[in-house]
Amino acid sequence: MAKILSKVAPWSRFTKFRGEPGELVSPTIRVLGEEEREDLKALVALDPVSNIFLDSYLYNGHPMNRSGGRAMVFGQYDDAGLRSACWVGSNVVPVNADFEAGQEFGLALLRAGQRYSSVFGPSDGVMGIWSTLQSGHQKALDVRAHQPLMVQSSPSEVVSAPTLRRARVDEFDVMLPACAAMFEEELGYSPLITGRAYYEQRVQTLISRGYSLVDRDPDGQVVFKAELGNVSPRATQIQGVWMNPSVRGHGLAKSYMAAVIDIALEVAPIVSLYVNDYNKTAVNVYRRVGFEEIGEFATVLF
Repeated sequence: MAKILSKVAPWSRFTKFRGEPGELVSPTIRVLGEEEREDLKALVALDPVSNIFLDSYLYNGHPMNRSGGRAMVFGQYDDAGLRSACWVGSNVVPVNADFEAGQEFGLALLRAGQRYSSVFGPSDGVMGIWSTLQSGHQKALDVRAHQPLMVQSSPSEVVSAPTLRRARVDEFDVMLPACAAMFEEELGYSPLITGRAYYEQRVQTLISRGYSLVDRDPDGQVVFKAELGNVSPRATQIQGVWMNPSVRGHGLAKSYMAAVIDIALEVAPIVSLYVNDYNKTAVNVYRRVGFEEIGEFATVLF
């Protein structure tokens, strides 16, 4: 059984946390800087599907550390070098972290003193983080401890919906309400009330990159939409799957997901997604179109 770490960090004698590259957050964890980029890339490459969030971030050339500690990467070291890492921004994402490493990252996050929107990623690391982070000031809106991680590397045997396509830039005003509806169904609140500017930018970016997929009916209403939320040369991750309530239950989901797979395979050789285990309908659809379970994610929502 994993040991339970003390809620009082033994490094509390350290000076106030600043979030600067090279700064020690604990005896084994420090803030990574640009000089550690290649080490981090090698760590991510151990499992580019599970680590697609950070692989996509690095692939797009984003900085390792942003001003004011608002976004940074913690690295955990042992005698062999970098053994695990943790993205720390509005979201927290562990990389190659077992439960005990997650506990250590959780204590480091407590010391950082920031507020987070979520913790997500491979379940061992996430649940380790939450085991210590929950002693802090933020309370969880929901803890989704079991989310199958699924992959597909070839076109589905299900016939694809021929009308699914990449959304056009001029369709932003149509896509935004559909995206917000999906978000609210999934999380219970509208992103247009909290964090609207960031959410609009996110939707616009996905559309402009060709990662927003849509089908519309003759009246212009969105029938189905999905996004390639994270993309690297090695894998993509499908997110934001949503079907208009007016056409649910008509047996359309499988053909639309087959079409999503077709488009995603044009971008990278592996298509992935993760799904709440209690959403049996979605899990069954994904299995029917050829997705296979390879692991488990977890998500803590604040």
